[in-house]
Amino acid sequence: MKSNKPYASLQYREFNIFLLMRFALVFAWSMQFIVIEWQVYSMTKDPLSLGIIGLMEVIPAVSLALFAGHIVDQKEKKGLLIKCIIGFFILSIGLFLLTWPKIISDWSNNTVLYGIYFLVFLGGIIRAFLGPSIFSMLALIVPKKLYPNAATWSSSTWQMAVVIGPAVAGFSINWLGVHGSMFLIIGFSLIAILSVFQLKTKPILNPKIGENIFTSLKEGIQFVWNTKIILTALTLDMIAVLFGGAVALLPIYAQDILKVGPEGFGVLRAAPAVGALIMMFSSAYFPLTKNAGIKLLISIFGFGVCMIIFGLSTWFWISVLALFFSGVLDGVSMVIRQTILQLKTPDHMRGRVASVNSMFVGSSNELGAFESGVTAKLMGTVTAVVFGGTMTLITVVLTGVFSPKFRKLDLAKDIEAHEKEV
Repeated sequence: MKSNKPYASLQYREFNIFLLMRFALVFAWSMQFIVIEWQVYSMTKDPLSLGIIGLMEVIPAVSLALFAGHIVDQKEKKGLLIKCIIGFFILSIGLFLLTWPKIISDWSNNTVLYGIYFLVFLGGIIRAFLGPSIFSMLALIVPKKLYPNAATWSSSTWQMAVVIGPAVAGFSINWLGVHGSMFLIIGFSLIAILSVFQLKTKPILNPKIGENIFTSLKEGIQFVWNTKIILTALTLDMIAVLFGGAVALLPIYAQDILKVGPEGFGVLRAAPAVGALIMMFSSAYFPLTKNAGIKLLISIFGFGVCMIIFGLSTWFWISVLALFFSGVLDGVSMVIRQTILQLKTPDHMRGRVASVNSMFVGSSNELGAFESGVTAKLMGTVTAVVFGGTMTLITVVLTGVFSPKFRKLDLAKDIEAHEKEV
């Protein structure tokens, strides 16, 4: 089977089941986050409350990330995925009950709000284990020579779910209300549960089962620190998401600045994901591995420019276009970063490396939400978004100047080496 075919990895049935599981789970999770953002801001009208949502998820996700990576490298991956997805299902039921109209009317705002924060905190614990489990499982489903192709389709599936989830959330809030939207989320989490049970049990490839946890964590951190290509890629993306991400403030833009209501909110939230999805599908036909370093730098720089344009815009469709092109550029960054991780990480360390990745990149989404909430509170919403975009531009320029090796990164040779492996 030739790995240069754009659909090569899709010829594996189990990989298709894996993609269905990932789509259903990410769709439910992204939709849930949007619904909760809308509910919390509607209750408080305080941008800081949006930042607290991110903080509540990031605290356990970061605190447990390295420990979770150690566990993932020591345990069978399917069993861990089952536990994580069932945990998310239970969490969704809890949020469904908390958004019951009778509960909202009978309980005080603070009680409901603190209940939501608590369940989001539990979601952060689940996410600490979920990311490394999915990353490690992918490498056990397809041959190594198909890693770049599989990573592209896996990221595209993730992005598709992130596109449809927020868009459905915006319309669903308008048509079904927050409570009805949560019921829909429960349904998709059930699809994820049914899908994960269809995957086969996988062998544990770590030769150091039972290794001391501190020795294991030290080894994982040292590997990332010493592999400068991985470290630079993760740092770049972390800064872009931490300072350049404006999505946490979209409820404010939709309700108070652009005044477009829940449907417009859904369009705004989906716009960057649509752009990223288009880019990811395109990358299956036109790989981004040639001159990957300079492409990553250009894409993140462009992302920062788009965030500045979005922050300054008061016209709905200009805002949508700015977010769309930010998604296109973010899609380039995501494909290149995931390819770097898959190609450069040994099988027995995938859980730990994925955990470090979640600390750098995944958790920076929530830290970015908190940073955006705080800066919006202190500077004002527009100034906060422009400030974040500017910080992203500065970071890219400094990286390009002081890291010439990364600037010259070309992944084509690594892929050619894996092509020869059986």
